[in-house]
Amino acid sequence: MRIPLSWARFWVTDNTLKLMNARTAAMQVLVKVCCDGRSLGAALPETLCGVKESDRALTQELCYGVLRWRPRLQLVIERLLKKPLKQRECDIHCLLLLGLYQLIYTRIPPHAAVAETVSIVAETKKPWVKGLVNAVLRNFLRKQDQLLLEIDANEVARYAHPKWMIELVREAWPEKWKDIFFANNQRPPMSLRVNCTIQSRDCYLEKLALTDMTGHAAHYADAGIILDKPLDITLLPGFGQGAVSVQDCAAQLAAELLDVQSQHRVLDACAAPGGKTCHILERAPDLGELVAVEIDKIRILKIHENIQRIGARATLIQGDASIPGAWWDGQQFDRILIDAPCSASGVIRRHPDIKFLRKRNDIDAVIRLQSILLEALWPLLKSGGMLLYATCSVFPRENVGQIENFIATHQDAEPLVIDAEWGRATKVGRQILPGEDEMDGFYYACINKN
Repeated sequence: MRIPLSWARFWVTDNTLKLMNARTAAMQVLVKVCCDGRSLGAALPETLCGVKESDRALTQELCYGVLRWRPRLQLVIERLLKKPLKQRECDIHCLLLLGLYQLIYTRIPPHAAVAETVSIVAETKKPWVKGLVNAVLRNFLRKQDQLLLEIDANEVARYAHPKWMIELVREAWPEKWKDIFFANNQRPPMSLRVNCTIQSRDCYLEKLALTDMTGHAAHYADAGIILDKPLDITLLPGFGQGAVSVQDCAAQLAAELLDVQSQHRVLDACAAPGGKTCHILERAPDLGELVAVEIDKIRILKIHENIQRIGARATLIQGDASIPGAWWDGQQFDRILIDAPCSASGVIRRHPDIKFLRKRNDIDAVIRLQSILLEALWPLLKSGGMLLYATCSVFPRENVGQIENFIATHQDAEPLVIDAEWGRATKVGRQILPGEDEMDGFYYACINKN
């Protein structure tokens, strides 16, 4: 049914009046993530649609900040409450997290932070909570110096990571574990990848300077730029035309390591959201074919959008990369990229919800899946071809341990030395730790098929 124009105008006006402020929106996102177990990457964008444009930056800051420091904020709440909140009061817990984050980590005046947080209690439909939230936040202001000193004696509070993660990272990186946690708790830089089929990186840097968007060339990613300040991607010169994309510089190393040559046939397994896929196409516009496989229907649409934006072509397949018999046409590949599912422990600074959405038992499950993918896709590689294994993890069992086991059980698998200055050499491959040279934590290993 066609809606009369007068109705449409009324609906738009009415909807505009109902746009949420920053704190109400942040509260909604936190409930979706902390109470419903959804990812921040999914919950935030859908909520921002209902937020005033002028409030969106603050909404994002509040959401990311609360989730980044949640382990520390949680212990503060436990000290301030006489008895713990029940599970059905998870929304109240989120409200307290929101208020405490503003008081500890922002420059918002304390009286405003308390008043604004208390004002959204109506959203919970629990009027009795107003007095509780007000009392807890004001009690914190009276005790904050001593209270923060006391809770920071606890490692979970001091490093703002769950205990199991602290233990695993400390065991894996005894000389670097504190640096990893420090990097995880920082705001990440906004990194760009210039499409060098359109223009050089230096040329794009000049364009940025003309629009007062300053940045500098990345250390090791040859198409990478690090912006001095994050900004709306739609403001980037030529973004809509595929001249530039947003991608961390560690992730950009994948296409370089893959070393695709003219007329090669390439498989990109577990390809979403398509950043590496697009970078491969930009670096080798004359390759024979790129096949990108992704199991998730929604995420494969994102790959399609990204490929269209850069004006390239690829064969997209919705399927399970671990079951190639369901989608493979029998033609082997010259190059295979396995961007393996992992703990994502190397990208926590971009996805702070990983700290509590991941559990210790998840590591064993993901290692099994990685092994299944390697076994399933290895036969698809031509003799003389190369497989690039990548994760955004810092845990050796997912990385060098996984590849060592694979090589030990496959006589035709030969590890290649990655001759590079970035990261650090492991027994097989190289590992980048979070924050090193402004990059996320990544692992890469190149395996040649004899």
